[in-house]
Amino acid sequence: MAEVISLASVLDMNAAEPLKAELLAKRGQAVTVDASGVERLGGLCLQVLLSARKTWATDGVDLMITPQSTSFAEQWAAFGASETNAPDLTEGALA
Repeated sequence: MAEVISLASVLDMNAAEPLKAELLAKRGQAVTVDASGVERLGGLCLQVLLSARKTWATDGVDLMITPQSTSFAEQWAAFGASETNAPDLTEGALA
């Protein structure tokens, strides 16, 4: 069963480092990131999540971002990021 990480409602620059630390603590395990309560997604947290996707894909472990609030999905797309649950191996790694 996947570990669950629930995201804060506001993912601004203050949330980036704690999110990175929480993700790194789960490295090597399947993780489901619950984005259902996200109201605002900032660029730094987007980078952390993109990096986590690459790290998990490189490790051969699942990382899914589900469920997603409408705000999260719209803001993710507005940044021009690839589909949330498709690994993008062109991004930097989380470590």
